[in-house]
Amino acid sequence: MSISENLLIRPNLLRHIAVIAYDLFLLVTVLLVAALIVVAVNGGEAISDGNPFFLAYLLLVSFLFYGWFWTHGGQTIGMRSWKIRLISTGQNITWSQCFKRFITALISYPVFGIGLWWQYISDTRATWPDLCSGTRLHYDKDAVKSSISRLS
Repeated sequence: MSISENLLIRPNLLRHIAVIAYDLFLLVTVLLVAALIVVAVNGGEAISDGNPFFLAYLLLVSFLFYGWFWTHGGQTIGMRSWKIRLISTGQNITWSQCFKRFITALISYPVFGIGLWWQYISDTRATWPDLCSGTRLHYDKDAVKSSISRLS
């Protein structure tokens, strides 16, 4: 989905942080299940502290979590709840854009959220992940909540 820059409505800071918090709760649950699988495969033994392979595995699971939602509708569950959609300057969000957005957010948010605050400094009103990935967050105030699946 592409939208003109004139029609783009940026989510406010509180809404953006709420989405991050909401998705973080879901991501922690997914990571716990992913860790449970690794421990089960490891014969019930704990994974050693600082294991780089385990850390890489958890980062991969995190990327797949966000990437799958972004490439399948442009919304995570948290974004859906807060009526925010990830849109691309092209037609559809690609895995490459997801990767760039994920890595940029991973680097910029822990450093006092500078990547998020950048939207208030720059002329384009874009965050670092927006700029690097060619995507934007759009708040659709008129969005109607629909079921996630046929079962709900």
